Amino acid sequence: MILSLSAAALFGVLALVLLRGRYVGPFSALVLFLFGFFTAGTGAAGTIRAVCAALADAARHLT
Repeated sequence: MILSLSAAALFGVLALVLLRGRYVGPFSALVLFLFGFFTAGTGAAGTIRAVCAALADAARHLT
């Protein structure tokens, strides 16, 4: 079975789990969200997407 999930949804769920478990406070979560949001608008966005795609491809070929 192949499961397809966007990185934004995955990190959103992870952020909720961390907030609910009190591992991260609301202010820290907001700072991390804003960091990701503003990073996506920079020139680093293409590189970050390429690295994530390469890691996903490598994980797919692990057996």
